[in-house]
Amino acid sequence: MSPLLSMTHIDKRFAGIPALSSATFEVAPGEVHALIGQNGAGKSTLIKVLTGYHKRDAGEIVFDGAPFEATSPHHAQASGISTIYQEINLVPYRSVTENICLGREARRFGLLDWKRMHAEAESLLERFNLDLDVRRPLMEFNTATQQLVAIARAIGFSAKLVIMDEPTSSLDEREVAVLFEVIRQLKQDGVSVVFVSHKIDELYAVCDRVTIMRDGRTVKTAAMQEIDRIDLVSSMLGRSIEKNAGHATAFTSRDPKKIGAELLSARNMAVDQSVQDVSFDIRSGEIAGFAGLLGAGRTETARLVFGVDRPRNGAMKFEGQDYSPRNPGEAIAAGMGFCTEDRKSEGIVPEMSVAENMMLALMPKLNRSGIIDEKAQRAIVERFIAQLGIKCSGPDQKIRELSGGNQQKVLLARWLAMNPRLLILDEPTRGIDIGAKGEIQTLIKSLADQGLAVLMISSELEEVIEGADRVFVLREGKSVAELQREAATEDAVMAAMAEGAGPAQEEARVEQ
Repeated sequence: MSPLLSMTHIDKRFAGIPALSSATFEVAPGEVHALIGQNGAGKSTLIKVLTGYHKRDAGEIVFDGAPFEATSPHHAQASGISTIYQEINLVPYRSVTENICLGREARRFGLLDWKRMHAEAESLLERFNLDLDVRRPLMEFNTATQQLVAIARAIGFSAKLVIMDEPTSSLDEREVAVLFEVIRQLKQDGVSVVFVSHKIDELYAVCDRVTIMRDGRTVKTAAMQEIDRIDLVSSMLGRSIEKNAGHATAFTSRDPKKIGAELLSARNMAVDQSVQDVSFDIRSGEIAGFAGLLGAGRTETARLVFGVDRPRNGAMKFEGQDYSPRNPGEAIAAGMGFCTEDRKSEGIVPEMSVAENMMLALMPKLNRSGIIDEKAQRAIVERFIAQLGIKCSGPDQKIRELSGGNQQKVLLARWLAMNPRLLILDEPTRGIDIGAKGEIQTLIKSLADQGLAVLMISSELEEVIEGADRVFVLREGKSVAELQREAATEDAVMAAMAEGAGPAQEEARVEQ
């Protein structure tokens, strides 16, 4: 049987940097095909090339038996390819019916046939066991219902291929079960589904085959029943399950005596589907690592600790006292700092200088009756430039002109100037060169040796394993393993990522 979709040797570059390198992807008629990979693997770019958001630089696409190149997402949709994005792309002020029928409105005698459109919307939603007033504005319904409306809209286009990007991210278990039943119905009707998800259990529940991408390349395609979870995870990460010899990072062994008493304790933290039941603790002078696949809930948990989001369940203690920050300002006042993973969007202010970026958090303390103590500010900035080895022409240079590694050092200095007790580092070495990466890893260890507690989140397995004194593994919003340094081998961490808690967790857990 000929494939419905065939993408071969697809290349795509942005500003000379390859996002896709000879990527291949093939979907059979009536097949549910998983497309997975870590952040930056190339999944989204591949989908956007297919649907006309990006023009490919090289390669061939064949869809429904003919060469295919979508000139726009609308063209792709008209050709039989419907895409449902994780970020709901609907019109909240319009009715459910209008959203479902947008772009293919039924008309009678030149006028909109509302009766027919309402009936069609109700019929599509019945497939999801949704009984609601389709005349009401979409914004009056919760996020899960809006997600199902988006899926109903895609189905309504009589698509031959439906692409679902993280479709279950805002759905509860009952709604996920209904969605899976609809996917199976689509399959029976001969419609193919591309299912993009980070939830391993869901892949095995509903998908026939899986394609794994890494660094813009297709690294494996296999039938779901022929690939086990460990192989799936190791292919995504590019790691062998066998423990590697040697040292892959600049982290070196630490003296256990430098680790002090418990500083932060978090128990049964939950906010939504992203964080459902996470527990961990950190001691003074300790580097605690969060490991997990994309969507495991690592960053979302850190946001709870830092007061960005408020938990719906769980309790925290900081320095022995109940701790429940209502906003980041309260977390900072308590003695915490947070270096975000998105350095460019949420970290630096590109048009401001090195000094201005470094002093953003400390500025209120240097303010005396509305006047900034510039002498004190200059002294602090120059001290950290020297201490962290920040390569710049001077404090007044714009931070956007610095390398990624030096920008990261400025962000570290921003929080170190506050003398925090706990520093949260989300992907501290992402997107920087190998030399700067080693410098930052050495700096993190040095800070912990001086008594600073560090919560380090990293997608690089060796960075967590070699750098952390304890590794907490998260999976689909839940804590599944706590591993001491000597027990945190690659096979133990990847097994927890793939299958949840195992014997290694129990053997490694230390009684508190």
